[in-house]
Amino acid sequence: MSVDRAQVLREAAALLTRKSTASMDEIARAAGISRATLHRHFAGRDALIRAVEELGIEQFEGALDAARLDEGDAIDALRRLVAAVRPVSGVLAFLYTENQLFEGEEINEGWARLDARVGALFRRGQEEGVLRIDLTPAWLTEALYGLIAAAAWAVHDGRLAARDMDYMLVELLLGGARRSAES
Repeated sequence: MSVDRAQVLREAAALLTRKSTASMDEIARAAGISRATLHRHFAGRDALIRAVEELGIEQFEGALDAARLDEGDAIDALRRLVAAVRPVSGVLAFLYTENQLFEGEEINEGWARLDARVGALFRRGQEEGVLRIDLTPAWLTEALYGLIAAAAWAVHDGRLAARDMDYMLVELLLGGARRSAES
């Protein structure tokens, strides 16, 4: 029987999004394969998590592309980005909390590429005069990631309606990042 590695990763990501402490047995069951088969494809949990992270980076890059960050003003681009990220927000929430993932040059290059694109959007907003200049683009990027994770968890736990996620996330971020008339 041939195993669809991408499907296994999607199932693993879906489970880990809901239950970050899931065992390899639970992940194998969720993917519809045996634990032995899972181990043939991924040497252990760390290897599986790394592969899920690569999937998350790929999905986030796809969301960045879909959001067309260079079109229109920065605020509209941010709204499009949040909408494009919503379908993969659970995976990003899981990855955001996995601190062991910040090891290894290859993975860090993927995150650095994503950070640069998001940071450029915030920098553009500052240059357009619509975002505060006393908050660095790097900090605004981290704040966005944190809010994506928090919103995904809130939706998962039923504390936030999925249809309200985009609005709540963007309004909270912009409420603290938007330049006021006094500044």
